[in-house]
Amino acid sequence: LLLALLLAGSVHAQAVSPAEPFAAAAARIPQAALADSAGYERVAYLADTFGPRLSGSDALEASIDWILDAMRADGLENVRGQPAMVPTWVRGAESATLVTPSGGVDLPMLGLGGSVGGTVEAEVLVVGSFEELTDRADEAQGRIVLFDVPFTTYGATVAYRVGGAAAAAEVGAVASLVRSVGPTGLSTPHTGTMRYGEGLPEIPHAAVTIEAAEILRRIQDRGDRPGVRLEMEAQTLEDRLSRNVIGELRGRELPDEVVIAGGHIDSWDVGQGVHDDLAGCVVTWEAVRLLNRLGLRPRRTVQVALWTNEENGLRGATTFRDSLGTDVSHIQLALE
Repeated sequence: LLLALLLAGSVHAQAVSPAEPFAAAAARIPQAALADSAGYERVAYLADTFGPRLSGSDALEASIDWILDAMRADGLENVRGQPAMVPTWVRGAESATLVTPSGGVDLPMLGLGGSVGGTVEAEVLVVGSFEELTDRADEAQGRIVLFDVPFTTYGATVAYRVGGAAAAAEVGAVASLVRSVGPTGLSTPHTGTMRYGEGLPEIPHAAVTIEAAEILRRIQDRGDRPGVRLEMEAQTLEDRLSRNVIGELRGRELPDEVVIAGGHIDSWDVGQGVHDDLAGCVVTWEAVRLLNRLGLRPRRTVQVALWTNEENGLRGATTFRDSLGTDVSHIQLALE
């Protein structure tokens, strides 16, 4: 038995890794990436030049024009913009003010993407879950409901941002607020997308900071009813034509088999979206640019796809998916 194990170990040690023939070429890629700061500079240029890139904005379309030109200059092939109609939501001016019992304290807030506008002044009912709202439904009529739900996981807590307005409207609330989704605040509110319930009133829906939510909770816990004036000019305009960005490095042996990698080029309107997901877009694009620059043409086609309208609609992703048809057997890997 010992001899068999020793022989097996010897055979294993002599086996050649399937990756071995490609090791030298693969090593050149990170070396080229680390040789300069080209990727970083490209991210910085896009962020500084075009700023926030919300769907339907001129800034998003201008950034897409620039990327298409730069991809062609990089030598990528079949560079094109794939048309997609996207929603156009405009934030406008907005504010939340604690009017009672303080007499006028600003509560940092951000309207949630897709919310209607309006001016509402009402007492606030603070609840800690959908279940508590159901139990206290008779108290919610004519009030602003605040979902004061501490962050646990994104998937669990974001449900209040997405579905809070529908739940509040169902019990007769005139507006809804959510505690910003995230583990820390530092008085910074977070925006994001939301949805209304079918057949239910569409009421203003916004996020307040963790600190603001705790203020309103403390007032209620003392037996008082906090009063808030919420003012939002948000509106949804007609859909606008945008584009997915697609560029390729054609395969040398199996060009009809495709590896797809990309990210989403749009961002929310209150920041440049560098982490979500401009850097991801540039990292993907840079990887393919380096392959081309180093003359490392892959066996299969590698396609860079930068999707539009991920943040508030997924229209770019669904347009891209639908364009593939039902037979996707030629796609070897898809990575965002």
